Amino acid sequence: MTRLSIIHAAEPSSSATDPGLPPVLEVQGLGKTYGAITVLSGVDLSLQPGEVHAVIGENGAGKSTLMKLLSGHVAPTVGQIRLEGAPVSFPDAATAEQAGIVLVHQEILLADDLTVAENLFLGREIGPWWTVSDRQMDARTREVLARIGSVARPRDLVRDLPLAQRQLVQIARALLDPRKVVIFDEPTAVLAHDEVAALLAIVRQLRDAGAAVLYISHRLDEVEALADRITVLRDGQMIGTFPAAGMSQRRMAELMVGRRLDMLYPPKRTDPGETLLEIEALSVEHGRQEASLTIRAGEVLGIGGMIGAGRTELIEGLMGLRPATARRIALRGEDVSKRSVKAWQKRGVVYLTEDRKGKGLLLGSDLAQNLTLAALTETHPGVMLHPGRETRALEGAVSEYDIRVRSLRLTAGQLSGGNQQKLLLAKIMLTDPAVVIIDEPTRGIDIGNKSQIYDFIDKLVRDGRACVVISSEMSELVGLADRVLVMRAGRVVAEFAGDQITEENVVYAATSSRQDHQEAAP
Repeated sequence: MTRLSIIHAAEPSSSATDPGLPPVLEVQGLGKTYGAITVLSGVDLSLQPGEVHAVIGENGAGKSTLMKLLSGHVAPTVGQIRLEGAPVSFPDAATAEQAGIVLVHQEILLADDLTVAENLFLGREIGPWWTVSDRQMDARTREVLARIGSVARPRDLVRDLPLAQRQLVQIARALLDPRKVVIFDEPTAVLAHDEVAALLAIVRQLRDAGAAVLYISHRLDEVEALADRITVLRDGQMIGTFPAAGMSQRRMAELMVGRRLDMLYPPKRTDPGETLLEIEALSVEHGRQEASLTIRAGEVLGIGGMIGAGRTELIEGLMGLRPATARRIALRGEDVSKRSVKAWQKRGVVYLTEDRKGKGLLLGSDLAQNLTLAALTETHPGVMLHPGRETRALEGAVSEYDIRVRSLRLTAGQLSGGNQQKLLLAKIMLTDPAVVIIDEPTRGIDIGNKSQIYDFIDKLVRDGRACVVISSEMSELVGLADRVLVMRAGRVVAEFAGDQITEENVVYAATSSRQDHQEAAP
């Protein structure tokens, strides 16, 4: 359980790492409005060469808008941007890149049907005008991928790569050429622990080489480890810029949310109910490893392990999204033979994917359609659509799940990450499930929305449902789960409950090949 106590903020700092160096990038009074809606205003910011400058704030605070303004993706409504002392205006991102400013997006913006090398050099191919040199591009691709710790190969198709490797490829594309300013927007949201360590080393190399790094992350431990200065945004306003030295994660959280966070995780549940789901010897995609587990009402079951341990694959095999075999799968004691997302939903078992943008939501469709898509028979009985029912369902979800929207007519793609996740939760809960499986429930979500997501999970299990949480964040597993299963190489290798749920136990079980930790019960 983590407690965040109210503390007084330090005075904003106006000096950079080396006050003798002029800023490489400086903004004054920067702001952006869309019609009558102001999304960012009054931002004053300077970036020094050889500095890591972090920008933190809750979802919707204006961080991504600021990054897009600085990198030419969006034009500011008011304010001025100066690069090396000269006023600049970027009509597009390509112009900003030519000037030495590059943004590494949170979203994966790659061409799925091209190879890794083709993506890295798209629009800047190597070779004479009549052809391209695949050999030279492959060589440079291998070099930059090795620098950032990626296991992808130049000729791999992007569509065949796991999500984390796609993000590393996107980072590699940004680092091919020397940059004056490199902007990272949630770069580690989909990375494993070792991949995160490699990326943080790259950020430090960029800083030591004299580049200015602007770093956005909801992972405050990364900010604490990297930043020289920290700028805090809240509700589209700049709260201030602070020296990172002496700035604790608790202080950062307080400044971000502007209110007291008494408790990040709800109290643990100690009295689980009946066994709802039994899984025996589930093997995914003809693998030789088998996993067994039970899921009980009234408890949060956490599933941990390193990236590649088979956590997501296990659940996708269970849900019928991957080929899988099992000795036995039973729901409330009744054997289940037909497995598909639709069949499971009818039985009261739902799955919320880790890829909310790619697989969970229709980003171009409105909120009401996204909310009711999985529960059409409840919201649209008969053969006719009922827009009034959709609207009432959305109004209820916005209120119950605190989905913060300026209009009910927005598309899902216009919501912040935290509000997208709340919309997905509301969507699956419309089907009134008994078992809720959530993969990476708070990936890319700020600390304030994390607390709300945890409260929603706590409420659903206290109502007698079961919740399975797959998470790469050890602190999340430890703080939220009543039981934790640890996977390695497609097997459940350990089970912990009560005081045994510690980061040390989970990490050791996930990484050690020895079997002297507590083995999981079948």
